[in-house]
Amino acid sequence: MAMTPTTDLSIDEIDLGNTELWNRDDWPGIYAKLRHERPVSWHKEPEIEGLGPPGPGFWALTRYEHIQHASRHPDVFISGRGTNVPDFPPEVFEFLGSMINMDPPRHTRFRLLVNRGFTPHQVASLEQSVHDRARAIVDAVCEKGECDFVEEIASALPLQIICDMMGIPQSEYRNVFDKTNVVLGASDPEYGGFIADAFTAAYDLWTYAQELRADRVKNPKDDITTKIALAEVDGESLTPEEFGSFFVLLVVAGNETTRNAISHGMKALTDFPDQRRIWLDDFGGVADTAVEEIIRWSTPVIHFRRTCAANDTEIGGQTIKEGEKVVLWYNSANRDESVFDDPYEFDVRRDPNEHLGFGGGGPHFCLGAHLARREIRVMFEELLHRLPDIHVTAAPDMLFSNFIHGIKRMPVQFTPSPRS
Repeated sequence: MAMTPTTDLSIDEIDLGNTELWNRDDWPGIYAKLRHERPVSWHKEPEIEGLGPPGPGFWALTRYEHIQHASRHPDVFISGRGTNVPDFPPEVFEFLGSMINMDPPRHTRFRLLVNRGFTPHQVASLEQSVHDRARAIVDAVCEKGECDFVEEIASALPLQIICDMMGIPQSEYRNVFDKTNVVLGASDPEYGGFIADAFTAAYDLWTYAQELRADRVKNPKDDITTKIALAEVDGESLTPEEFGSFFVLLVVAGNETTRNAISHGMKALTDFPDQRRIWLDDFGGVADTAVEEIIRWSTPVIHFRRTCAANDTEIGGQTIKEGEKVVLWYNSANRDESVFDDPYEFDVRRDPNEHLGFGGGGPHFCLGAHLARREIRVMFEELLHRLPDIHVTAAPDMLFSNFIHGIKRMPVQFTPSPRS
């Protein structure tokens, strides 16, 4: 049994808006202290260049039960005023968020438009394509004996699959990869370090979406882009602006989060070799629980914000006033000792495992959950069967962010094997 991690910070020194805390190694201890001593706590907002002075601050929810409660009461904890901690300018807010920045009933109507592309049946129909892509990805590295896991393996599968589903040609894969890196990595100096860079990258994707939309209106195809371009909400087609925001959301969320789950999964299998052996000995029998554990362990999206709606409310004994920001810290919830036995152990047979890696339930539960699970399972099936000794050889290069639990680079080695 792993000991509960600690931090040398006092409870009053913990400020989740302080950028110096974002990539500390003791982050599990920081969240553990908050859960135990101050589960609903007030924090300052970070100062982000290009957005003006910091906002008024936010409440942080760090316990599983509180986050689940807020997620399942969208009438009280709304998303329509923004799901990022800072308030973005209105012109950015419109094209950067789409459905995640909507509340029912508008959110419900819009989500129905794309649900059909992400149902279990629709995802199952992609099974052969996912396997073929994963096999080709391993073929490209298997003779080398080493590679950068993120660039050459983890990022490749979800990027290719979401681009295929959206009808984005292979010639644009690299452009989409680079732009989504900047959108979700804006706080990292490697990707510019300025919020304006994220807005520019998102706008570039939005502009590209308009080109695709114009083509699909004239030349419909069997892809999600066509379905959205020709769809109607309450008898009206989506405006170009609405279509563009959908497109940006789907391509960004469709490849970044699963890429990071696969990367963290590889690191966990290296750090916990006994769990790798358990999965290798019975891949099919363990796969379902192993995939869920990878998602819990990685928690690719660290948090999302809500806003207290029309009336004051109370959660965890703390009064939250109308209009105050409430931030749900999923990576803390997924280590909550009151819900998970030995939460700091990576256990591929963990069951039950009702993690919040796809959100806390409610209307904003991750649209691509079925697809993410399938991609993670297939990628590790290919890796563990063909490169069974693949392992991480150095500390991963982490993304500097308090929003995405990202890995930028991570070297791996393995015994070379022939192409399939």
